[in-house]
Amino acid sequence: MLNSDHRIAVLLNGGIRGTQGKTGLALLRFRPDAIAVIIDPDCAGKSLRSLMNIPCDAPIVASVSAALAYQPDVLAIGIAPSGGALPDEWLPELKQAVALGLSILNGLHTRLGDLPEFQALLQPKQWIWDIRQEPLGLKVGSGQARELPCRRVLTVGTDMSVGKMSTSLALDRVGQKRGLRSRFLGTGQAGIMIAGDGIALDAVRVDFASGAVEQLVMRHGKNCDILHIEGQGSLFNPASTATLPLLRGSQPTHLILVHRAGQLQIRNFPQVSIPPLKDVVSVYETVTAAGGSFALATVAGIALNTAHLDQDGAMSAIATTQKETGLPCTDPIRFGADLLLDAILDREISIVK
Repeated sequence: MLNSDHRIAVLLNGGIRGTQGKTGLALLRFRPDAIAVIIDPDCAGKSLRSLMNIPCDAPIVASVSAALAYQPDVLAIGIAPSGGALPDEWLPELKQAVALGLSILNGLHTRLGDLPEFQALLQPKQWIWDIRQEPLGLKVGSGQARELPCRRVLTVGTDMSVGKMSTSLALDRVGQKRGLRSRFLGTGQAGIMIAGDGIALDAVRVDFASGAVEQLVMRHGKNCDILHIEGQGSLFNPASTATLPLLRGSQPTHLILVHRAGQLQIRNFPQVSIPPLKDVVSVYETVTAAGGSFALATVAGIALNTAHLDQDGAMSAIATTQKETGLPCTDPIRFGADLLLDAILDREISIVK
C-alpha cells in the first residue's frame, strides 16, 4: 500500500521531545527521503537534526492544515500511546486529514478503517491502512523456511526496546550498499511503516504466530540473498511472547544479539536479572536448535546500544563486550553495521581481545 512515490506527513504531536514518539522517529531516521513534513506543535519551526540528531531535513509544523503546504499524500501516525489506543482528542485532526485528501497509515490498535465516519470521507484511491491486523489465510508454522537458500538473520535481545529493529535496518542498508539482494522484514508497526510491508506480530493469535512469520519469510526468501527479520521481545522478559514464534517461523541461519550497554535487569521488571552475555548467547543458540530438531543458528555478533554513553564510554563498552564474549561487537547505529555483516557473511574480521 505504501510505496516509494508517497510523500509522508508524520504526526508526532508531542512525540519528538516526549516518550511516545518511537514509531515516528524510527520512520524519520530510516525513510528520511520519503518525509515531506513533520507535525508537532511543541517543536514547530525547529530543526529535527538539532533536536534529535536524526538526518532528516523535513520542516516541522504545528498542524495538519499547515502541513498541506508541503504536499503530502499520506499521514503516518507516529505516536504510540500507552496501550496502543487512539486518544479521543486526535480524532478531529485525523478526520480533517482524510477530508483534505490524505491517506492514513495507522499503527495503533484502534482500527480507523472500521469507523463509519472515516469510511464516509474516503475518496477514490484514498486509503486507510490499519497495520495491526492479522494477515488472511494463516496456517500454523511448519518449519519450511529452513529450505530457503538465503541467509536469514534474526535480531534477538536481552530485553524489549533495546534496538532490534534499528539493528536489522542498519544491516539491510549495508547489505544493499554492497550489492546484495537484501531485504528487511518488518514485524512491528514502525518496521512495517519503514518497509512498506510485513506482519504486525502482536495482532496475530498465538497459535498462528510462527505461521505468520513463516508466510512472510517464504514470500520474500526465494528472491533474496539475505533477509533481515526484525526481532521482537526477549526470551528473558516475562511479558514477552513474540521471540519464540520468530525463531520457529523464520528458521534463522544467524542471530544478532542486541543489548543495551550496562543494563543488568529487565527494565520493567527490575527483579529479573539479565544473565551474563555469554550465557544469553548460549540460551538463544540452545533454544533455536531445540536439541537438534532445528538447525543450529549461531550468534554471529553483538549489537550494543550505546546511545546513553559518550564516545569514549561507547568504545570502552564495546571492547569489554568483545573481550567477555569473544564475539564481534559494535553499535551499528553509531559506528555502522559492517562488522556485523562481515560476521554473518563469514568474512575474516578483527576482534579486540
